[in-house]
Amino acid sequence: MKYALNLPNFGPFGNARKLAELAALAESNGWDGFFIWDHINRPFPIDIVDPWIALTAAALSTSTIRLGTMITPIPRRRPWKLARETVSLDHLSNGRLIFGAGLGSGRPSEWAQFGEDIDSIERSKKLDEGLDILAGLWSGEETTVQGQKYSVDRIQFLPPALQKPRIPVWIGGNWPSKAPFRRAARWDGVFPMFNDKTIPALDQIRACRQFLAGQQDLSPRFEFAHLGDSTFNMEPGQAAEHTGPFQEVGVTWWMEPLWPIPYGCSWEEGWPVEKFIQRIKQGPPCC
Repeated sequence: MKYALNLPNFGPFGNARKLAELAALAESNGWDGFFIWDHINRPFPIDIVDPWIALTAAALSTSTIRLGTMITPIPRRRPWKLARETVSLDHLSNGRLIFGAGLGSGRPSEWAQFGEDIDSIERSKKLDEGLDILAGLWSGEETTVQGQKYSVDRIQFLPPALQKPRIPVWIGGNWPSKAPFRRAARWDGVFPMFNDKTIPALDQIRACRQFLAGQQDLSPRFEFAHLGDSTFNMEPGQAAEHTGPFQEVGVTWWMEPLWPIPYGCSWEEGWPVEKFIQRIKQGPPCC
């Protein structure tokens, strides 16, 4: 199992230079991945940084750690512009980009207030067509996709993505809704959210993995990323004991949350930034 940090792109983290410093700190302390959110606005005023600018700064400050968004809502992006951004970052990072994709939350502050589609069915169409366009444009081959929401006609983008066969795509979705997981099975990984806290996470992971195993053409290298509980207050051995069962049920990436709620604080104020930095320095919860 690999271990990554999962951070918002707003608040004290709404600054590209700060995120780049944290990515470098994470790399030097043994973390395998550094993933940031992709928000453009919040329901309350707060500093926000563009994720691609921040990841560019992070790529220039690191050399080995995997980088990416978790997740990017394709339905409010132009896929061809997103293809240029992601390929550029893939080359800049020497093939370290992982692309997380999904519908997006649909919050009014990021959708309706900008005139974006709020209907989940319409956003699903944009997501699937956008992914097909991205894969085509990443390939460096001439691409034609004629969809209901997006279309490209005989377009070839160069250079192609550095990673082959493509930049890894992990699909985010809320379990037990099945549609996001049928979609994920066609790509390279999944990032599920388990919103029913009355069911143990391990049980939900088992059910999710069983469903994925039943889908056709699931890659043997398929990644399963789990957003875990904070292990900040755990001793190293205790943290490893806590995360071990997740590896046993098939989790391949543990996502350590770095935001206020798991630390007993609110979004609006009192982010425990020093504790976040301390958690990064403690290293992954694997030993």
